[in-house]
Amino acid sequence: MDEPLPQRCRVTAWRPAVPGIAEVFHARIVDYAYPLHVHDTWTVLIVDDGAIDYDLDRRLRGASPATVAVLPPGVVHNGRPAAAATEGFRKRNLYLDPSFLPAALVGPAVDRTTMDDPALRAALAALHDGLAAGSGPLDAEARLALIGERIAGHLLPATGAPRRPESAVADRLRDLLDAHLTDPLPLREAAALLDRSVPHLVRSFTRRHGLSPHAYVLGRRVEAARSRLLAGARPADVAVELGFHDQAHLTRHFRRHTSTTPGRYARAARAPQPP
Repeated sequence: MDEPLPQRCRVTAWRPAVPGIAEVFHARIVDYAYPLHVHDTWTVLIVDDGAIDYDLDRRLRGASPATVAVLPPGVVHNGRPAAAATEGFRKRNLYLDPSFLPAALVGPAVDRTTMDDPALRAALAALHDGLAAGSGPLDAEARLALIGERIAGHLLPATGAPRRPESAVADRLRDLLDAHLTDPLPLREAAALLDRSVPHLVRSFTRRHGLSPHAYVLGRRVEAARSRLLAGARPADVAVELGFHDQAHLTRHFRRHTSTTPGRYARAARAPQPP
C-alpha cells in the first residue's frame, strides 16, 4: 500500500518526448524532508517559492527563487525546506541524461552547485512552461541545448567566444527540417549529421532565418495544413498527417498563424464567392 503524502505536499511528474530529458518533476513540499539519496541523472532545479537547504557531498547548500541549482549524477544529497521557509517551497526539477554534461564536470558541479544567473533561471522557467504546455520536442531540445551550454560555461574555465553562426550550416539544417516536416529530426541527430553542436545549429539558424528551428517547422506545417484543407481534407486527418499531437494542437497553431480555425478556414474556402 502506498504511504500517504505528507501534509500539503503535491507532486506532478512526467517524461516528455524530448531527447535528453529523463523526467520533469514539479512539486510543492511542506512538512517533509528528502532522505539522503543519489540519482544517475543530472538534476537542474529552480525554486518558485520558499527556499531549500540541502547537503551535497556532506556540504550544506541552498537554493532560492534567485538561483539555479545543478546537482551532478552519482553524488549523495538530501533536501528540506530552509528554516525561514515556514510554508515550505515550490520547485521545478529537470532530471537529465548523464550525457547532458561531460563527466569531467561532476566535480566542478559539486563545488559550484548554486548559480546566480538570472538569464539562466529565466531560460529554465520558459523551458518548464513550454514543457507543461506541450510546445513540442524540437523547441524544448533547442532550449535545453542552450541551457546546457550556459551551465557548462559556469563550470568550465573560459574557453573563448562560441563559434560564429554559419549561414551555410543554417541552410543545410533548413533542408533537413523540410525533409522531415511530419517527423521532425531531433536536433542532436541533425548536429551529428552536420558535425556541429546543437547550440551552434540553433544560433546559426536563428541568425540566418530570423526564427528558431521549432518556429520554422510549425510555420511550414501550417502552410501544408492550409493546402490540405483547401483540397477537402478533414482537420482531424490533417492534424495526424502533419505530425500535430491532435486536432486541438493543430487548431492552436493554425489560429495563431491565420487568425481563424482550420474548420472555419476550410468552410470559408468552399463557400461561394461574391462576384
